[in-house]
Amino acid sequence: MDTPVSFVSDGIDIAGDLHIPDGTPPGTRLPAFIVLHGFIGSKDKSHAEIMARLLESFGYAVLRMDFRGCGKSGGKRGYVLCHDQVADAKNALNWLSQRPEIDPTRIGIIGHSFGAAVACYAGAIDQRFAAVISSCGWGHGERKFMGQHPGEAWPKFLAMLAANRAHKEKTGEALTVPRFDVVPMQEHLRKNLSPNALMEVSADTAQSMFDFKAEEVVHWISPRPVLFIHGADDTVTPTEQSIRLWEKAGQPKDLVLITGTDHFPLAAGNQRTAGILKGWLDVHFPVAKA
Repeated sequence: MDTPVSFVSDGIDIAGDLHIPDGTPPGTRLPAFIVLHGFIGSKDKSHAEIMARLLESFGYAVLRMDFRGCGKSGGKRGYVLCHDQVADAKNALNWLSQRPEIDPTRIGIIGHSFGAAVACYAGAIDQRFAAVISSCGWGHGERKFMGQHPGEAWPKFLAMLAANRAHKEKTGEALTVPRFDVVPMQEHLRKNLSPNALMEVSADTAQSMFDFKAEEVVHWISPRPVLFIHGADDTVTPTEQSIRLWEKAGQPKDLVLITGTDHFPLAAGNQRTAGILKGWLDVHFPVAKA
């Protein structure tokens, strides 16, 4: 069962859905996850919703949420900054930990793509998160973008950032750019995007991503467990990003590269990825306390 909910982050209304597994006995305080969607995406009809429903089926309570500026949440459409999203994740934790159905000492965070980068950063700087899971995430914005814009595309991308800085100096406003100019995605993969995903984004968002480096703090997650999942054939976010995050993280840490899988490892009912996730959770963050 999932119920629409809302909470406030920096004065902005954030929309969410709270999942409680069917058959949960009254008075039970459940372990939980906060689920973070990808680049200017949505909690609904998305890879984030697939994650949420899978975790609910495993027995966890789940809060899936729209970041500010996205989906049903408040804020300026398409204007998303990395550290604002970290604040949204922390405020989600503040709200969820007060719920009577939730064990406040057992709340993990999981994100996909951009949401995974935010999950790693938030999980590192806020020790209240009990576990961190990153799906096809990234840890170094500049190096990620170099992989996404190879060859002649790289100076064109840098020119877009420079044009935005010049435009802001002149007008005080950021440019708006097509989402696929920031994060390219092959046509056949776009069916995995939520119908609520935005097709235009502020160039300030691209600059924020360029400057964001979860790699620098990921070691702070230890000794809490962290899992990095990445498609071995990811054509959107370079696979090396999760490898490097894993290298820089402290123990306990796991890295799983899934052969034959692109950027959406749980899409189309991928039972292999679901089984890997369930196996890791049973060891490091089981539904029942040890």
